[in-house]
Amino acid sequence: MTNAITGLWVALATPLDATGAVDHGALVRHVRFLMERGCDGVVPFGTTGEGTSFSAPERLAAVEALLAAGIPAERIGLGAGTPAIPDAVALSKAALGLGLTHVLVLPPYFYRDVTEAGIVDAFAAFLDGVGDDRLRATLYHIPQTSGVGLPPGAVATLRARYGRLVAGVKDSSGDFAQFQAFRAAAPEVAVCVGNEADIGRALAEGGTGTICGMANLVPDLVRAMFTDPAAAEPMRAAIGLIRGPFVPVLKSAMAAMTGEPAFGRVRPPLVAADPATGQRIAADLAGLSRAAAA
Repeated sequence: MTNAITGLWVALATPLDATGAVDHGALVRHVRFLMERGCDGVVPFGTTGEGTSFSAPERLAAVEALLAAGIPAERIGLGAGTPAIPDAVALSKAALGLGLTHVLVLPPYFYRDVTEAGIVDAFAAFLDGVGDDRLRATLYHIPQTSGVGLPPGAVATLRARYGRLVAGVKDSSGDFAQFQAFRAAAPEVAVCVGNEADIGRALAEGGTGTICGMANLVPDLVRAMFTDPAAAEPMRAAIGLIRGPFVPVLKSAMAAMTGEPAFGRVRPPLVAADPATGQRIAADLAGLSRAAAA
């Protein structure tokens, strides 16, 4: 598991200014807040960050803003998923050029009837195309959103062929049996979960941590999942408050909690949630956090 993502990493939400561009100032302020709350790293432009709605230059410019603000490169993992392998290669090479090593990579999506052999071939083309031993790729499994799953056998094949370049898997399926299948198929690969409620039992079965969206809102509750079995109940309660389209609702709550309107905005085809919804959730989350800390 050399140089894999471990611990508490945040799947960053992306703040947008009134024109729809990435608000770098709000992004930097949020990441500094998360680091102060004990988060180990951040992953911009994954699912929570609406990554597929942003161009490569936009993603790289945001990373450059974080680096310029003093966020260490080793604590940033860039969401580099695209349906075209050459685009993912070019984006990952550029990230490596900025000093990052961690990238989060989806299988190519759009074609839903691909085989395991095809997925292996796609990731092999990506890894060969990057061609850099510094790369530490985390392969991303979120079939309910991307439409294309990551077979555990493909992970095992790729790890055997490419070694530590295939550093990890992020399992965001929400199916704990799937996490266990990844662990069984490729025990040398670091497996982290996206479902916050599974953090404790995943760690107990050899998982390495989380890359998750709820840490944008309640990093303390997520951090408690690493050490306190009793933290599972307030964490499940917090997750249960995010009803409706996950990203718009989460961002609406972030806008209310941070006072940053940039977090309430989303890019099409998503539609922003009602600010009143975010205000109610923010108040309820504050109550959960106070109760958990008492």
